Amino acid sequence: MKKRVVITGGTGFIGAALCAELDTAGYELVVLSRGEGAEGGGMRRVRWDARSPRGWVHEVDGAFAVVNLAGDNIGSGRWTAGKKRAIRESRIEAGMAVTAAVSAAKAKPKIVLQASATGWYGNRGDERLAEDSARGDGFLPSVAREWEDSTAEVEDYGVRRVVVRTGVVLGRGGMLERAALPFRLFAGGIPGGGRPWFSWIHLRDAVRAIRFLMERKDARGVYNLTSPGPVRAAEFYRSLGGALHRPVWLPVPAFALRVAFGEMARELMLSGQRVLPERLLGAGFGFEYPDLEQALAEIFGG
Repeated sequence: MKKRVVITGGTGFIGAALCAELDTAGYELVVLSRGEGAEGGGMRRVRWDARSPRGWVHEVDGAFAVVNLAGDNIGSGRWTAGKKRAIRESRIEAGMAVTAAVSAAKAKPKIVLQASATGWYGNRGDERLAEDSARGDGFLPSVAREWEDSTAEVEDYGVRRVVVRTGVVLGRGGMLERAALPFRLFAGGIPGGGRPWFSWIHLRDAVRAIRFLMERKDARGVYNLTSPGPVRAAEFYRSLGGALHRPVWLPVPAFALRVAFGEMARELMLSGQRVLPERLLGAGFGFEYPDLEQALAEIFGG
């Protein structure tokens, strides 16, 4: 009998790739979704409202794993009061729904894997950040704390829980596609001075790491999902221009980004973290793409 994995956010950038990985590995997949979509192979879609366990508790009962990736995209649109509320509530409500479903299930899942982000650490300059580093200050660190805490209660039911603090995921789509567009138009530059650290991971390594942590019985607690080779933002954008065979023009002034994007620019575009995957490496995970130029070459076919 196939092991069942229930996934929230399974239609997103990371979620869709994870579904493909787990389907190939022979898992039965239940993707919680607010809309219609294709089914096939070992995947079924089940409708949910992203805030309650109604209608899908039976899918969690006896499941091997619940993977909670749900959350509004932080990089799409200016951070208005409404957008910030959506970013926060979409994460907290989904996590609370997962917790309620696990509580109601007679046969508890073996593991709940909870998404988080390197935004937990805030803007930390050149500090080397491992999983035990303190939380930073600001909107994103605050959201990350509540996001992680939203499923903490499942541990009281004897369920193993893993939290993955994911960096910028590079693949065909997502943030990289937005960053590449100006370069494709011969208008690419470096945001601000390019000094902040840029912690990234190839999409292939991200989904492999999630599966690795799901299947490793002694994995629990927080893991940084980032490449062991973080770079400064200037190096990232120069490497992106090189991968696309495009020039890199003068930096985009920080003040212009602040005017255009407000708080989002300050916390997302002009700050950074030097995050290292110490626990993942210590557990024996091997990266396929530890080097940025190698990762970009694979993505863009170089």
